Amino acid sequence: MYKILTLNNISQLGLDKLPTDSYTISDDEASPDAIILRSFKMHEMEIPSSLKAVGRAGAGVNNIPLDKMSKAGVAVFNAPGANANAVKELVIASLFMAARNISQAIQYTESLQGEDAELSKLVEAGKKKFAGYELPGKTIGVVGLGAIGRMVANTCIDLGMNVIGFDPGLTVDGAWHLSSRITRANSVDEIISKVDFLTVHVPLIDATRDLINAENVGKMKSTAVVINLARGGIINDEAVCDAIDAGQLATYVTDFPNNRTKKTPAVIGLPHLGASTGEAEDNCAIMVAEQVRDYLESGNVVNSVNFPNVSMPRGTKHRLVVGNANVPNMVGQISTIMADANLNINDMINQSRGELAYTIVDVDSHIPDSVVETIKSLDGIMVARAIQS
Repeated sequence: MYKILTLNNISQLGLDKLPTDSYTISDDEASPDAIILRSFKMHEMEIPSSLKAVGRAGAGVNNIPLDKMSKAGVAVFNAPGANANAVKELVIASLFMAARNISQAIQYTESLQGEDAELSKLVEAGKKKFAGYELPGKTIGVVGLGAIGRMVANTCIDLGMNVIGFDPGLTVDGAWHLSSRITRANSVDEIISKVDFLTVHVPLIDATRDLINAENVGKMKSTAVVINLARGGIINDEAVCDAIDAGQLATYVTDFPNNRTKKTPAVIGLPHLGASTGEAEDNCAIMVAEQVRDYLESGNVVNSVNFPNVSMPRGTKHRLVVGNANVPNMVGQISTIMADANLNINDMINQSRGELAYTIVDVDSHIPDSVVETIKSLDGIMVARAIQS
């Protein structure tokens, strides 16, 4: 019986992927095999020795201490793309809000007072202040062409916009999902002076912190709009608000408002609505629950942010999985220990990711506990377990 600890409210559709005959799910489990969460901050949390996996029902994992998890041999999973449509729709809504001054127009209308006839006159008199522009022919820069960025870019093409995309890590598979009408840039600087809109869809890491800053925001058109529905910190709010105050930028739409953005009238602040749809929450929970289950029951690693992605169909009922430091001769040592125990290898796969490697081995007979313990005693081993069913 596997024990699951939930640290936030998780969609029941996701939890239903963990059958009750094999799993217990609780929000106060002391010795969980896995944790499923959304926004709970785990950095100060003591890691249970029983923990094998963490599943984040969303894309970002800033709330999870990845280094600590890796050293403890805990695989961390997320749900890339499961909330992509929800974020894409809010980006498109942001384009319209900025282009048509919708937020300001609503505030104006709500401030009106008087009888209906008087209100009608005020509406007609005031609407000229909120005249906007249409999107066809305008240029948008999309920084980050993962699941969300690709959907945003393709939808903007459908809206008649010109799209310039930048992603140094764009994969061949990702490129196949992009419209051929999207122009590819080689840097953020190549994009920034050309666009009417700029939207970012990258994780918050050292390389992306303050990606849009005082230096490059000064190169943008004074009529340009900046959109951040990805992560706070990717865009330097102070720099963007200063540019707006100086008339060097038109609008900033952010899902991460603060006291600085609140003081700037041309900022449209949203309360972190990017993935806040019922459909997105369901999709993320379903994806991450299935990945956690596959890891616990079969040792397969899919959509991990710290382990290499490694999957192998079950060839036998007896499987050994090992996570270790990515150093020479680890597979040789593991194979020798198994051979000394007269375990015949049916199939094996090994992959590495940075400083961590992961091995799946199917053998023809029962794996004794002593073999697992001997492997665990090797220098550099982070996790070793037998899965036998």
